[in-house]
Amino acid sequence: MNDLYEQLKQIEPEKKNTLKSIGLTDNISIEIYPNSITFKDDICFFIGKRNSSKYLWILSSKTELPDFYQGESIRQDLLCCPLNHHNANLLRQQFDFSRPKLIGLDNSFGFGDRLGIANPAHIRSLIGSEMKPILAQQSIRELQRTNRTPDEVMDAATWAVLQEGYKDGFGADADHLKTTDDIDLMVRAGYTFFTIDPSAYVVNEADSLPLNEVEEKVAALPWSSLEDKLENCTSRYESRVLEIDEEFVLHPTREEVLRGLLKYGGVIAHTVSMYRYLKSTYSDFPSEVELSVDETDSVTSPFEHFLVASELKRLGVKLVSLAPRFVGDFEKGIDYKGDIELFKSEYLRHVKIAEKLGPYKISFHSGSDKFTVYEAVGSLDLGRVHVKTAGTSYLEALKTLAMKDPSLFREILEFSKKHFETEKRTYHVSADLASVPDMKELSDEDLPRFFEQNDVRQILHVNFGKVLTDKDKNGNYLFRDRLLKCLEGNEEVHYNNLITHFKRHLLSFNSSGD
Repeated sequence: MNDLYEQLKQIEPEKKNTLKSIGLTDNISIEIYPNSITFKDDICFFIGKRNSSKYLWILSSKTELPDFYQGESIRQDLLCCPLNHHNANLLRQQFDFSRPKLIGLDNSFGFGDRLGIANPAHIRSLIGSEMKPILAQQSIRELQRTNRTPDEVMDAATWAVLQEGYKDGFGADADHLKTTDDIDLMVRAGYTFFTIDPSAYVVNEADSLPLNEVEEKVAALPWSSLEDKLENCTSRYESRVLEIDEEFVLHPTREEVLRGLLKYGGVIAHTVSMYRYLKSTYSDFPSEVELSVDETDSVTSPFEHFLVASELKRLGVKLVSLAPRFVGDFEKGIDYKGDIELFKSEYLRHVKIAEKLGPYKISFHSGSDKFTVYEAVGSLDLGRVHVKTAGTSYLEALKTLAMKDPSLFREILEFSKKHFETEKRTYHVSADLASVPDMKELSDEDLPRFFEQNDVRQILHVNFGKVLTDKDKNGNYLFRDRLLKCLEGNEEVHYNNLITHFKRHLLSFNSSGD
C-alpha cells in the first residue's frame, strides 16, 4: 500500500474544509479539500487544486486504476481528471450521495447557483439549520439567459457535495416548467423535483370583471379536461361550510367560487396535464411535484388556494409544495414590502389549508433576502416550508468582485444600468436608476456597502444574463471570464460572503432565534 494513500487516510474532515498542500511527485504538488477524501474498494477519490484549477483525483492503494474515467495518469496509481460531465456521471453511478434525492415534506431551501461555483459555500451555510438543501436549481428562463444546460447545473452540485464531503442528501429542482418538453429535458438530466408553472393560464382580471362576464368565461373552461361539469363543481363549494380547523372556516359565495374558477380553472387543467405526463411517461423515475402560481398580479386568497388544492386532489395530483401569490410584494433581491401582520395571518391560513388537503409545504419564490417574512414564519413555528433563491448568490459574487476587483465591478454596474430598462421587463422590481449614487463619488472601499441599496441590488440582479453571456466583436466574453477568475482566485472571500449571507436566511427560520 503506497504512502500517499496512507497519508490521505489520516486526514480528518474539518468544519472549514481548509485546503491542504500535498506533494505527489518531485515536481507536482496539489492543494486538497480534506472533506472531499472518499474511499471505495481500495480507491480514494478527492478534489484538489493543481495550478489553481480544480480536478478530481483518483488514487489506488494498489497499481490498478479504473479505466473508465477521463483523465491524465500522473503515476501508475494516480489519475488527474477534469470536472466534466462524463466524470460527474460516473461519480453519480458510484456514490449514492452524489445523486439528488426526493426531499419530501422536510423543510427545504433552494440555492440557485447561476455561476456553478457557489454550492460548496451553500453547503457550509447549512450548519445550524435543519433545512434540506436543493443544490441543483435552475429555471428554464435562467438556463436560457445564462447559456447553461441542465447537465452543467447538476454536475456543479455533484462536484460540490464531493468537495464538501456532504452525504446528507440534496434535491434537484427543475424549476418553472411550462411544457412537456421542459419535463423531458430535466428528467434526462436526472432532476427529481418538478415545479410546474401554469402562470400563463392565470386570469388576473377575474377579480374585477363584471359578474356576467365571469359566468360566460367560466362556462367556457375546459370542463372535459377537468373531468367535471360546472354545476357539479360549484355545488361542492357554493354556500358550503368548509371547515379547515376549529378556528378557520370558509363560507364561499357563488361569486367567490366563480371568480376562483375563472382565475385558476385553466391552471388546474394544465397542472393535471403536466403531472400526468410526468408520472405516466416516467413512471419508474423518482419525482415530486410543486405547483407555482406566485408570478402573477393577483393575490391567491385562502379560498382560491383551497379550491385549487381540492380540485387537484380530486384529479389525483399529489403535491409536495405549493407557491401561492402572497399578499404584499416579493420583489427580486430585496426584503418583503407590505404589512407583515397581514402576511402572517394569511400565511397561517395557507398553512392550515396545506395541512388539511396535503400535507404539503408552502413555498416561497423570489425568496432572496425576504428576512422580514422568514423571521415572521420562524416566530410562528408552524407549517412546512420550501424557499427558492437564486439572484442573491449572484449578488454575493458581485459583492466579492467589488471587494477584490473594484474596477471590473464598476464596469459591470455601468453596463447593468445601461441595460436595466430592457432587462427588467420579465421581473418584479421597482428600482429607480435615478436613485443610484454617482460611482465617481464613491471610493473603492465604499463599494461593498453599495449592496445595502435596493435600487442597486435590483439593477444588478436583472442583468445577470447579459453580464454572463454578452461577448465582444471578437467573440470573447465581456465580463464572465474575468468575473470567474476573480472569484476563483478569492475563493475563501467569496465563500465567506455567501456563508454569512445565507446563514442570515436560514437561521431566520429558527423559532428560538438561535
